[in-house]
Amino acid sequence: MVTPIIFSSIILQKSGMDASFIEFPFDVEEKFGVKGQVKVKAIFDDKVIYRGSLAKMGHHCHILGITKEIRTKLGKTFGDTVEVEIVQDIEKREIIIPYSVAQILKNNSEAKEFFEKLSFTDRKEYMKWIESAKKEQTRQKRLEEFLIKLNNKQKFSDK
Repeated sequence: MVTPIIFSSIILQKSGMDASFIEFPFDVEEKFGVKGQVKVKAIFDDKVIYRGSLAKMGHHCHILGITKEIRTKLGKTFGDTVEVEIVQDIEKREIIIPYSVAQILKNNSEAKEFFEKLSFTDRKEYMKWIESAKKEQTRQKRLEEFLIKLNNKQKFSDK
């Protein structure tokens, strides 16, 4: 069994955005044997599980993003301290593609090609957004918008 890396960190705000991250206080190459991005599973405050990546992103050390949803579940915000448990995520990351989305991608090769190049997180967020529609009319509108965004080479988070 892999020994988790456990530490405390302050939730930092990305300048000018409602986005947050924590700094990884260890040498990634020493802990994981790589210099670049590392896929990880994290548990925050023994409550919230998250699959993400440690990445430099122009920062002085590797960081891990914390979504607004995670902050809400934790009842925490920028400047608060969070307990973090991290292990390297070696499991394959798969997204369940609903039939309606599969049909759109099947019939739009450029959109499909772009979608397949998106990160796990972007693909997951697109599917979650489409599937969370309560009304069929809303779902259809989101499917149309999904195709437009892919054809415009937009990630889920792009406005």
